[in-house]
Amino acid sequence: QVQLVESGGGLVQPGGSLRLSCAASGSVFNIDAMGWYRQASGKQRELVALIYSGGGTNCESSVKGRFAISRDNAKNTVYLQMNSLKPEDTAVYYCNVVARTTGYGPFAAYWGQGTQVTVSS
Repeated sequence: QVQLVESGGGLVQPGGSLRLSCAASGSVFNIDAMGWYRQASGKQRELVALIYSGGGTNCESSVKGRFAISRDNAKNTVYLQMNSLKPEDTAVYYCNVVARTTGYGPFAAYWGQGTQVTVSS
């Protein structure tokens, strides 16, 4: 199986920055897409940003120009650099990785445990 360990959440003032990391370990054969989702209290989980194996990215409109997603394939790690944070960015952020554990098996989606990001003065 694949395990995901997230880090980097916390409390930050409006306008501040945080960097989230998510490392995949275990029986990882190869990884396709990696991404970040978030879920604010009382709301549905939503996509924040995705990065594909070829390097292409896709960001939710409200974070474009403020957030940047990147990945280190050698470390099986995805990052989310969050700048100019706003109170409405407050949520639990979840890492999502699409990976397979063998060279012939299907790809499956794996989720991290979530990390709280709170933007408040």
